[in-house]
Amino acid sequence: MSDPVSQQTPDPSQREVEVQELQRWLETVKTWDQTDSAQTRKDICLHLRPLRDFLHKLQTYINSMTSTTEALRRLPLLGQFLGRLCWIPHVTADATSRSLLFQCLWGMYSEEPENAVEAKANQWIRKTLCQLTTDEEDTAQTLMKLLGVPPAEYHLKVLRKMLARLQEQAGTVCTVSCDGNQSCLCDTVQATSEACIPLVTCPEAASLIGALLQRPFTSVKAPLSEDFIQATGSAYSCRLLSLEAPAVVSLWWHSVSSLEDAVLRLMEQVLTDNKTTSHKLQQLISESLLPKACAQHCSIFLVVNDIFSCALKQMEENESLRLLITTFTTHFLKELATQKQQKSVPLKAYFPKAPAGVLLPLLTQPSEMPEEAWRDHLTWLSGSLRRLSEEEEEEEDRDGTNRGLPLLFEAWFLLVSSSHWVDVALQLLVSSQDSDCEHLLWLLTFYHHPTNRGHHRDQQLVVVKEAWGHICGLFTAMGAPPLGGGSSLLADLLSPEPQQPSPAPVLILQLLLSSAMFSPLPLSGSTQILLAVVERSGVTLEAACVLGSLEIRLSGGGRTHTLLPRIKALQQALAPNT
Repeated sequence: MSDPVSQQTPDPSQREVEVQELQRWLETVKTWDQTDSAQTRKDICLHLRPLRDFLHKLQTYINSMTSTTEALRRLPLLGQFLGRLCWIPHVTADATSRSLLFQCLWGMYSEEPENAVEAKANQWIRKTLCQLTTDEEDTAQTLMKLLGVPPAEYHLKVLRKMLARLQEQAGTVCTVSCDGNQSCLCDTVQATSEACIPLVTCPEAASLIGALLQRPFTSVKAPLSEDFIQATGSAYSCRLLSLEAPAVVSLWWHSVSSLEDAVLRLMEQVLTDNKTTSHKLQQLISESLLPKACAQHCSIFLVVNDIFSCALKQMEENESLRLLITTFTTHFLKELATQKQQKSVPLKAYFPKAPAGVLLPLLTQPSEMPEEAWRDHLTWLSGSLRRLSEEEEEEEDRDGTNRGLPLLFEAWFLLVSSSHWVDVALQLLVSSQDSDCEHLLWLLTFYHHPTNRGHHRDQQLVVVKEAWGHICGLFTAMGAPPLGGGSSLLADLLSPEPQQPSPAPVLILQLLLSSAMFSPLPLSGSTQILLAVVERSGVTLEAACVLGSLEIRLSGGGRTHTLLPRIKALQQALAPNT
């Protein structure tokens, strides 16, 4: 017995309750031990949690005894109860229950037996521990030789035998469309899933669990136990269960909570890392399996997109979140393209809230049309979004309501998801004629300031036009030093007085950096202008962050091979000052 001196004997009233409770549990265990049926396994799963609580309570009680003799005198049925439990695989397969059983038995072991009862108890405990442990202990050698099985394989062999039986049951397929009152093979599968609840953390059970998750169902009944889905999702989220990719997708289809955990985990990985590179972001998204799952199941995409939408409402200016949404949507559309031959789900089903008129034009990739068509495409997009914003804002003003402009938000969210067109607009703006600037600048301003009500889009557009005029002046004055009035005025717009409205510094920085990247000026001249402006305005760090974001987005547009050297040179120029 462990530390008998420091323990206290429980009072008599508590001892009487323990005896009665142990008697009830023993009767339950006897019924489990008599037959191995689907109903028995279901009953074990339903009682597994209270059984753990009782074993924990029993462990504490055993450790409070001064000797094994005293424990057996006060609880005569203790050995029978523990012994029967140790030979029920559906109990011992559960890691927590097995650990508690081990501790109860170990608590009864006497290091120095004082009588025949304790010596016999020790002998029995040694044998029983062999059923629970996989360690090659000297005390287990005799029993293992009699069984003809190496001790390290004994528990595993029992577990595999049970899994083989469950795997056979899981292979049954219901071929009828039964209603909720009929008995069918789905009942057997549901019972099998319930029997797997204690096994969700066993690596040997992963293939069976994956097979259950991916099993086709034709019955209107709930195909898998809700407790099984919850236990599997919890084990997978805690990294206690390893599943193949198809099984993970099936788990998300069955369990919205597991899907939500996966999306939130991806968001946390991206939003907490300020140095996420293009390669790392795409790797995180690809390894998450979420784009593939979304392409296979429209319902999964709707949940994921709704989480992104809600997050964007709360953090609408978070550039990392925008990058995540854009990159994720690009990966999803690629996966969706590979699924088209297998099934035909209209694109509108994935974006039911988005304005239908701009859905396909925004989701179309720039690489899917000739470059000479980009300008007209962006002009049309800008005009359509502008009309939509004006109509919805006017309607709200007439009604005098505060509806949150739902249609306008969905259009803006779709633009954020497809911000490759924003990058194309920045590129075209550098080489645009004056007649094109209005449409492109409005689209860029809308991307950063989607409404007038809280974002002051009209005011921002005025500031952006002024800033763009200064930028054009700097990059067209080929021989002039960039330290004159143009750079000074631009620096003032980037770092205004505290009492003035925000002049959209992120957009102005994007315009400045786009000019440095796409301008026909030599790299040295563009770098000199960029450094002069950002150093005077004190936004060198912000410029480096925006440049990094542009690099990530542009990396997916097929123009990296020409832009990357120039981007790297600009980043190196900014690095000493960040």
